[in-house]
Amino acid sequence: MSSLQRFERRLETMISGVFARAFRSAVQPVEIAAALQRECDNNAQILSRQRRLVPNDFHVELAQSDLDRLAPYDTAMAAELEKQVTEHAQTNGYSFPGPVTIEFEVAEDLTTGRFRVRSRATAKVSSNSTHTQVGRARAVLEVNGTQHPLLPPGVVVGRGTDADVRINDPGVSRQHVEFRVDASGDRIKVDVRDLGSTNGMLVDGQKMSRSVADDGTEVKIGNTVLRVRLVRDDV
Repeated sequence: MSSLQRFERRLETMISGVFARAFRSAVQPVEIAAALQRECDNNAQILSRQRRLVPNDFHVELAQSDLDRLAPYDTAMAAELEKQVTEHAQTNGYSFPGPVTIEFEVAEDLTTGRFRVRSRATAKVSSNSTHTQVGRARAVLEVNGTQHPLLPPGVVVGRGTDADVRINDPGVSRQHVEFRVDASGDRIKVDVRDLGSTNGMLVDGQKMSRSVADDGTEVKIGNTVLRVRLVRDDV
């Protein structure tokens, strides 16, 4: 029995065949599972002889009619799809840069029975900051859905364990960039500088070694975008 057949059997057992009947003339769960596996196969990046990086953030686009049919089962189906993709990765020696997530979305240009998968590698981000520090900060760094306070005198971002904000992105150096923070005046000031990284950085799409960072400034390192958010003192 193939992995896709096992996936289909698990899903049917879990929901007693109701899901299969609802989707008889629409998108089939096994088709989505196969498409997610192809996304991994087609987008695998070779990092070494023993390691290949694959996407971990998947968005399944469906017609409104199919999305409505899916609604009662979307949580259970997403969990089974995540398990299936993880098993496929383990079988093929793939590595994820962070947790696997699968979301279902409507696409107006799709008709019943058709679907589309978008994927990307979204690195896991961590730091030692607390929710209290984030809440009190006058400037924060937004990375892959997380927030990290930009505190004086500065914050180092990189892949290494000694970085203040750690990003599991193979394109990021151990110490990639530093955000220098000056909070001595009425308004907080932030600038960013490259720390001699291998791949450099892009600031709002332009390759730079150093730049002032204002509210909304985007800094891309590796495959990861960092967004600066400044808290207005006069609000």
